[in-house]
Amino acid sequence: MPMGRVTITLPAEILSDIDNAGKNRSAFILDAVRRELSRRRRMNLRKSLRNPHEESLKHADAGFDAWAGSLPEEDGSDLVDPASLAPVHWVEGKGWTGGRK
Repeated sequence: MPMGRVTITLPAEILSDIDNAGKNRSAFILDAVRRELSRRRRMNLRKSLRNPHEESLKHADAGFDAWAGSLPEEDGSDLVDPASLAPVHWVEGKGWTGGRK
C-alpha cells in the first residue's frame, strides 16, 4: 500500500504512553486510527439503520415484498422467530409480530 507522511502534535504524556505500549509509534497510531475509522463506520451504519432515508424505506419494502412473494406458500406462511421458536408474521406499519395472522 502506498504510504503518506503526516505530522501530528501530541502531549508528551500520550507519547510516553504510546512508547510504553510498543516500540513503533507509527504502527501504534495506524492501528488506533484504523480502529477509530471502523468504530465511526459502525456508528454511522447504526444511525442510518435507526433513521433510514424515506426513499430507502420504499426500496426496502419493495425488496421484502418481492422476496416474500417469491417464497412458496408453505414457506411464507409459517415464519418462526429463532429466539423463541414462536411463529411470527409481518404487519404493515407495525413490523414482525407473534402469533397467527
